[in-house]
Amino acid sequence: MPERFLIEARNRTLAIENGLIADPAGRYDLVLRFPDADLRAGLINAHDHLHRNHYGRLGSPPYANARTWADDVQASHQHQIAAGRAVPRREALLAGAWKNLFAGVTTVVHHDRWEPDFEQGFPLRVLRIPHADSSALSGDPAHIDPRRRFCIHLAEGVDAASAAEVHELHARDLLGPTCLAVHGVGMDEAGIALFRASGAALAWCPSSNLFLFDRTAAPHLLAEGVDVLLGSDSLLSGAGDLLDELRVARTTGLLDDERLEAAVGAVAARALGLIPARLGPGERADLVVLSQPLLDASVRAVELVVAGGVPRVAAPDRLPRAWRDAGRLARIGGIARWIDPGAEKFPNSMNRLAPHPDLPLDDCLQAERG
Repeated sequence: MPERFLIEARNRTLAIENGLIADPAGRYDLVLRFPDADLRAGLINAHDHLHRNHYGRLGSPPYANARTWADDVQASHQHQIAAGRAVPRREALLAGAWKNLFAGVTTVVHHDRWEPDFEQGFPLRVLRIPHADSSALSGDPAHIDPRRRFCIHLAEGVDAASAAEVHELHARDLLGPTCLAVHGVGMDEAGIALFRASGAALAWCPSSNLFLFDRTAAPHLLAEGVDVLLGSDSLLSGAGDLLDELRVARTTGLLDDERLEAAVGAVAARALGLIPARLGPGERADLVVLSQPLLDASVRAVELVVAGGVPRVAAPDRLPRAWRDAGRLARIGGIARWIDPGAEKFPNSMNRLAPHPDLPLDDCLQAERG
């Protein structure tokens, strides 16, 4: 990898050195040019289960709540679940990481236990935030300290039990500015009023909600005055990656374009305790280059992803030949991309999304142009 490199995009030029954005003046080991694409801060995915993206969607919805879905898939899809659990843990986690990186995500909230793998050469930033499932799934979230930021699945369903969860959280003094609630589908009017008054934020996952329950969070819950972040959820229930989620969210008409962009950017950063990215010298180099506007983009529009100052994903025909030859090629959803040569082998468990995970360069370029 180059020690110092320059990125020239349609909208701006910046340098990267030692993992940080640097002043663009001076000499470079490499210059990457994207004259027809724009550079922006890497996206923030507020909710995923990184180790569950290799299963594919499971279940026969609609369901009343997440508990009935979990019970159903455990009874009806035993073989698929057993096969998924047999995948080595690091490989499963990396499958989730690459799903996110291919879509321009450089920071993710993983809703499960903290993994040592996240501290051992993991290719994107995983935020370490305490979490809990809903009370219906896990009982009293007694380990949660309301003085610290935490995430909790809340009102994940459409029945009375789901609606009651926000009232229970309020009664336990856990509903407040440090709370990041995930889903919020089943809140009733009184619950929405409590939630909006509390200062809590919402991680919205509309494609997962629509699949499981045939509805998503209420318009009044998502209205101005609440910080709304966007999460892809895992592919057990979500439609795809975070770019897919943005397009699904946009079709609902529940958030305007400005709030949608903020839900994976500035608002997400603030709600998660991060400094909003301005792409200035000295900042962490997390960025994505897109050939389409963010809210229209799919994986095909992702030209470059830099996470922690390291180029992780790039459109192969945008790279110098020597750099292409030093990397490897992989596919997700039929889209071929160069991937960081220092990364571990592209997980076999991505075959569900990428039937040809490692292809010769010429084949990949032909597929891109075709």
